[in-house]
Amino acid sequence: MSDLNPEHPETFAFLQNRRSVPAKTMSGPGPGENEVRALIEIASRVPDHGKIAPWHFVQYGPDYCVKLGEMIEARFKEINTGYSDGILEIERGRFTRVPVVIGVISAPKEHSKVPQWEQVLSAGAAAMNLLTGANALGYDAQWLTEWVAFDDVLAPKFGVKPGEKIAGFIHIGTKQMPKTERDRPQIDDVFSIMTD
Repeated sequence: MSDLNPEHPETFAFLQNRRSVPAKTMSGPGPGENEVRALIEIASRVPDHGKIAPWHFVQYGPDYCVKLGEMIEARFKEINTGYSDGILEIERGRFTRVPVVIGVISAPKEHSKVPQWEQVLSAGAAAMNLLTGANALGYDAQWLTEWVAFDDVLAPKFGVKPGEKIAGFIHIGTKQMPKTERDRPQIDDVFSIMTD
């Protein structure tokens, strides 16, 4: 360590214990307008070769989330049969479960030196920064896609333009009950050292 790169033990401990919380278990409060803008700034501080910002963010307002629910329900009926009223209620409520939902849109650009794969990874990093930033502010959050993220008919309704894809929807709110830990990978199962 050096004076230029001091240790941040609290941050390290926070990252060791960070976890997502299912959106269906959250309610309010959620971040306000200024906090959301600060989160977008944090989300943008990711590796971005070429400084091309191959992503953008869309917050879906409360009234629009209700409209989204209606559109999702209608689309679900178009592509499915044999569903119950309970299922339709779930589909309708996908974007009204939490106070704040932000879409992270992967928007790769043509670039001679930056492969699209790297740009897609940058969008994933932006989503993770947004998620972690929300946790750092004291909120609970979950990164979801669900089937709606992959439906080409619904895509424009989420602010997706041609050539773009949804990296994820970050649901932000507050869980009123204690969080529970889940199983994590064993380090030796996911980490190796090459010596030759």
